[in-house]
Amino acid sequence: MSRFRDRTEDFKDSVRHTAISLGYNESKLAAIMASFIIHKPRQLTPFTKAALKTLESIGALEQFMLKHQKDYIDLHRTTEQERDSIEHEVIAFIKACKDRIDILKNSINDEEASSKGWLGIKADTSNADTIAHKHGVVLILSERLHSVTTKFDQMRAIRFQDAVNKAIPRRKFNRLVNSNSANATRTINSDYKEPEELQTESLRVQQQLLDDETRALQVELTSLLDTVQETETKMVEMSALNHLMSTHVLQQAQQIEFLYEQAIEATKNVELGNKELSQAIQRNSSSRTFLLLFLFVLTFSILFLDWYN
Repeated sequence: MSRFRDRTEDFKDSVRHTAISLGYNESKLAAIMASFIIHKPRQLTPFTKAALKTLESIGALEQFMLKHQKDYIDLHRTTEQERDSIEHEVIAFIKACKDRIDILKNSINDEEASSKGWLGIKADTSNADTIAHKHGVVLILSERLHSVTTKFDQMRAIRFQDAVNKAIPRRKFNRLVNSNSANATRTINSDYKEPEELQTESLRVQQQLLDDETRALQVELTSLLDTVQETETKMVEMSALNHLMSTHVLQQAQQIEFLYEQAIEATKNVELGNKELSQAIQRNSSSRTFLLLFLFVLTFSILFLDWYN
């Protein structure tokens, strides 16, 4: 540990002397020395800014869902119109985030296509790591959005199940009320009418009650069918979005695996290149030695022949 020491001050002195020799004034020199203490913030690329904005949108969507989760699930807190409004806003959020992710993915594809030279050969190998990093960013955003949509699917399933459970007991209750009212009507009318009129009136009342119950049941079933169809349509739409997101995630996983294989192949090529360079260096040194030996022998032979003559 004693042979190591901090050379930062020496570096600062060297920078100061160099700046003075180049003619820098005191203000420029102070700015240069201050840069060693206060570093300038790193400039973000447009891709990074767009990715951070998309991540913020997904986080805002998740916070919105957590805020309105009880209002959306509990049937007694809000009305159907309010729950439909919440659902519409969530779907709009999801579509906007998905469009932004698609834009990022298209920009990566364009950059990858522009980095290739003639016959599909990559012109700049240093850009491969950046493209792989961007693919990873898009994959993380897609997985985050997919987890949020999965939570929303669970909330929609709970709402649909509560709506069905609420509709079934109401139908049973209407039947019970209609039966009780029919019994009460027959009891009251039996006190004031004759036996023949009682039988006719009883049949008419029963028929009327059956018709009323049938119409009420038809209206209720029609309303329930409309609710089921609307919910089914929304579930199909969300399932399509989830399937699309899963497809994108699978494609991005395949692209990342392909980039990983290319990175491994590039590493092998670099190792082979290093071996070829080391062999070339050895051949160069051996050829240099042979050339020196040949010149020495030739010179000695010339001198010997000159001496012999």
